Amino acid sequence: MTTELNYLDASELAELIRTGKASSVEVVQAHQDRIAAVNPRLNAIVTLVDDALETAKAADDELAGGGEVGPLHGVPFTAKDSFDTAGVLTQRGSPIFAGRIPDTDATAVARMKRAGAILLAKTNLPEFSYWIESDNLLTGRTNNPWDVNRSPGGSSGGESAAIAAGMSPLGLATDLSISVRGPAADTGVSSFKPTHGRIPMTGIWPREPRRNWHVGPMARTIRDLALAYTLLAGPDGADGFATVPIEVDTGLGADPNRSLRVGWLVDSGLGPTDPEVSATVQAAADALKEAGAQVDAVRIPAFERDNPLELWSELSVMEVKPAFRQVTAGHEEQMFSYSKFVATLPDTSVEDFVLAEQAVERLRDAMAGFFQQYDILLLPVTTIPAHEHQLQDFTVEGRTVGPFHVSSTTVPFNLTGHPALSMRFGTSSDGMPIAVQLAANLHAESTILHAASLLETLSPVHGRHPII
Repeated sequence: MTTELNYLDASELAELIRTGKASSVEVVQAHQDRIAAVNPRLNAIVTLVDDALETAKAADDELAGGGEVGPLHGVPFTAKDSFDTAGVLTQRGSPIFAGRIPDTDATAVARMKRAGAILLAKTNLPEFSYWIESDNLLTGRTNNPWDVNRSPGGSSGGESAAIAAGMSPLGLATDLSISVRGPAADTGVSSFKPTHGRIPMTGIWPREPRRNWHVGPMARTIRDLALAYTLLAGPDGADGFATVPIEVDTGLGADPNRSLRVGWLVDSGLGPTDPEVSATVQAAADALKEAGAQVDAVRIPAFERDNPLELWSELSVMEVKPAFRQVTAGHEEQMFSYSKFVATLPDTSVEDFVLAEQAVERLRDAMAGFFQQYDILLLPVTTIPAHEHQLQDFTVEGRTVGPFHVSSTTVPFNLTGHPALSMRFGTSSDGMPIAVQLAANLHAESTILHAASLLETLSPVHGRHPII
């Protein structure tokens, strides 16, 4: 069951509610009906919020009474099940946390509620948010709404599947190496990972280590990403990385003739990429050039010297294992297979850890130099379109690579902290969405959102939805 409300973006839903053309109750009910209709096949939603309709009724009453309302008043949203939600199950995809109900909201959830948004449901993830597919021993596996035999990505695959299938207009997700951008690419929606620390991690597990973790919104339109970003960004006095009180500027509404300098690549040391993905990136570059941007094919020698995925692997083993040990001790029989694998990895030596840290510094220096010459780096999001479940080693352009290779083009910006955005721009020969990734300089969110809004107007596939 679906209605026209299910595929309107959050911005339009907010306008309909504000002007009385739709009620919050109608909007929330439409999304609950959609969940009942398609979630049994997708398993994207793992917990429904019992009082969502009552909250919607209160929102309608407040509006009718002439009360001051926020920019998302009465609009439903969803959150990955790693975000604490007061009075609502937050189980982190693990039997170890089965039945856990927090007392307080994560900062990001609280900020959405203050804007008038209504928490509708929690979405699926891999255990502890550590895997490229959304599967776990507690709530099971999520399927891609474009093809249920394929993955919607990880670790925010429940969120991406819910939005793509019309069960939610807007969601909250987290990203350690791919988890906001990759799932969006796999399901044909859009997502945004702002500069590291722009959105606090408070109330999201794992609390530590946080230096590569990012929080970001997921939606169907760039204007929704921009709106959510304005509501979510800024210090909260609790996350020591979220300390920069920069005035938020989305860049939307900027001069459409504003010159953009775009460098694009499909390899440059990051490894092989599926030819259809490469062709989609080139098509996006060509479209921007046709629209008046300065567009150049580029290489980034630092990526060729220091492979970001290898650096991430060396650093994350050293940093993640203590967090795993803290919560899994004595519960080993309840752990998902990948969690067990991580727990048994050999430690990175101190010398290799320091060398990896130095290499990351070289990457940051290289990006600083690149963004002196260009406003935007355009590249793939994932190296292949959405893959079948339980991905193992796979072959791309004659080279065999491991499953984490799908994140080789996203992980550089977790290491360096740069903002990056995923948006659909193409379709594979077998009908799966293909996305492109835009990255920009630190704190240049306005630039990346401006470029994305321009590219959205040029997209040959904007507004397409899966039939399920």
